[in-house]
Amino acid sequence: MNLALTPHAAARMQQRGIRPEVLEALLDYGREVRVPGGRDLVFFDKRARALLARAGLVRDAQAGRLCKSYAVLSSDGIVITVGHRYRRIPRGR
Repeated sequence: MNLALTPHAAARMQQRGIRPEVLEALLDYGREVRVPGGRDLVFFDKRARALLARAGLVRDAQAGRLCKSYAVLSSDGIVITVGHRYRRIPRGR
């Protein structure tokens, strides 16, 4: 498990209680969308949650909080920050 993190992302992981295993699952199974500023937002959508359940990585008790996690990546794949979503992610039209 060798994740490329900025010091800011490492601090936010600790402050927000996001374990490295969660971030790794997010990067492996999450949906990635481009956001303004040349960044990528990675989050769990319905399809990603189904993949996690099939892989046996999520228990019902932790699924709610885990699936609300997100990460922002730089254009070269380094994790800039992580957090928990409180609002829906708008879809592009």
